[in-house]
Amino acid sequence: MGKLGELERAVMDALWGRDSPVSVRAVHEALADRGLAYTTVMTVLSRLADKGFVRRERDGRAWLYAPAASRDQYVAELMFEALGETGDRDGALTHFAQAVSAEEADVLRKALTRKRRP
Repeated sequence: MGKLGELERAVMDALWGRDSPVSVRAVHEALADRGLAYTTVMTVLSRLADKGFVRRERDGRAWLYAPAASRDQYVAELMFEALGETGDRDGALTHFAQAVSAEEADVLRKALTRKRRP
């Protein structure tokens, strides 16, 4: 999936915060504090669609945009990409597991138990 730039991440945050597809105008309004031009937001959304980060659908003459994956799925993909950059996946996973809190370790344990069930 790849990494997001700072502006792309802000746009994705605006999309991840919505329950349904939204227009460029809605994203532009969500990012009003940044002082971005409408066309800048439109270009970023179009590029995110080209990269596969967002889905878009026609609504009359306008496009509506929605995330192609959840924020959790995106972060998990980044973690997999980071693991792919190491020559020692076992070592990296071990360091990660030792760094998580007890509560996070419980979450991982439960997820692994669910995965192993037929």
